[in-house]
Amino acid sequence: MAEKIGTPENGHNAWGQAVAAVALFAVIAAGLWVSEATSGNSGPPAATCSDEEPGKSTGRVTGKQLCEALLRPDLAELLGTPTETAKTAFGNDGSAGLEGGKDIPMPTAEVEFDTYTVTLSATYDDLPVTASYDVLGWDETQRTVLGRPAVLYSNRTIRINFRLDGGDAESGTGVPLRSVMVAQDAKDSGGSYDVTLWRSDGMVPDDAVLLRVAEKVLPTVPGWTAGS
Repeated sequence: MAEKIGTPENGHNAWGQAVAAVALFAVIAAGLWVSEATSGNSGPPAATCSDEEPGKSTGRVTGKQLCEALLRPDLAELLGTPTETAKTAFGNDGSAGLEGGKDIPMPTAEVEFDTYTVTLSATYDDLPVTASYDVLGWDETQRTVLGRPAVLYSNRTIRINFRLDGGDAESGTGVPLRSVMVAQDAKDSGGSYDVTLWRSDGMVPDDAVLLRVAEKVLPTVPGWTAGS
């Protein structure tokens, strides 16, 4: 995907570049998989979003609000791993930078379990989800989710290994992920929500699990209005 942003194919216009940049940022910012060479760590306490600092009042959903929507009591059950407890949970109010200096607000939340990591992001741009169908070369599937246009697509996390001897960190391709991008309104007038899953064992996440999580979590995001 990085090659498509830097050297778009002939016929790809600014819309395509913007969609590609936003999608790539979502995968990198919300899908970072970090591996540390440490041992003997005890299990962390149950995760909570309560320590997140509130974002500025912008009229948009914040990373903390996304975290609170994602970290629901039945999330492990929705993932098919009911005995697991969330290890970490956080939200942030980041943005995606595009050529020309424009920043697109993209608050993001992430919850990590032993088996799955789940991210939820909101992208505030003017791009319809349907514009991504033919623009990007994703392994994509068009869907309707909760009455709104949506697309399923694949990518991979980024793996970073930190050296205990102080040497340079090494990075590479991580585990496969599956995402669903859902329009923020039924008219697909611009903006989207992304729900992403990846597994610690490197297996490709099941789309049925991904859609089950998305269909339960998205209606609880502040500002979501059923049927609109």
